[in-house]
Amino acid sequence: MKIVVIGGTGLIGTKLVNNLRQLGHEVVAASPRLGINTITGEGLAEALVGTQVVVDVANSPSFEDKAVLEFFETSGRNLLAAEAGAGVGHHVALSVVNADRLPDSGYMRAKVAQEKLIEDSKIPYSILRATQFFEFLSAIAQSSTDGQTVRLSPALIQPIASDDVAAALTKITVGEPLNSTIEVAGPEKFRLDELVQRFLSANNDTRKVVTDIHARYFGIELNDRSLTPGDNPRIGATNFAQWLGHQAKAA
Repeated sequence: MKIVVIGGTGLIGTKLVNNLRQLGHEVVAASPRLGINTITGEGLAEALVGTQVVVDVANSPSFEDKAVLEFFETSGRNLLAAEAGAGVGHHVALSVVNADRLPDSGYMRAKVAQEKLIEDSKIPYSILRATQFFEFLSAIAQSSTDGQTVRLSPALIQPIASDDVAAALTKITVGEPLNSTIEVAGPEKFRLDELVQRFLSANNDTRKVVTDIHARYFGIELNDRSLTPGDNPRIGATNFAQWLGHQAKAA
């Protein structure tokens, strides 16, 4: 089966491309630097010739509200139109748990807009909403740092290893279209402030986390349902301690 992975050179895309190739599929890793651009349309029609499945794991280069919305809407429209022209039978997309419940976030509004384009198209689809990746913890800490202090909410979070997101996407990609949205999350829940402190300590980072119930998470105030999945999500296999161990070995 020929599969095109949009964003195929990124964190999730690279893992997904490798997984699918190991299963024997013909996989095209698509990205602007490889000559396939969903914003300009460059190389898109050519890449989709003979393609059965397209997986979109691309991310916006800017998280500014207007820019991120324009990215996901423009990319989504161009990609879905090209898929319709090529007769693609399954569109798979990666989104974020609770995107529709966090309207104060420009990024989440953009992901909801992307999801709506997919749902309104005539192409059979599957949308996987994932919780935050363990790999994102460094960026979370950095975004909340002032000097040697990291101010964070104690809201619950149920993060997941990127390997497990890629594994879930692999199963969906080679399966029949779901024509619905499903969730995937890690096996453990944590308090965000406590988890980031554990992450910093494990990396010998001397910054200290200060708990603040009103601390903003990329511009939004959190509660215990903001970063956790609904009922019966798919659950990744890797817990936080295992992920830390893998990171240490890789380093």
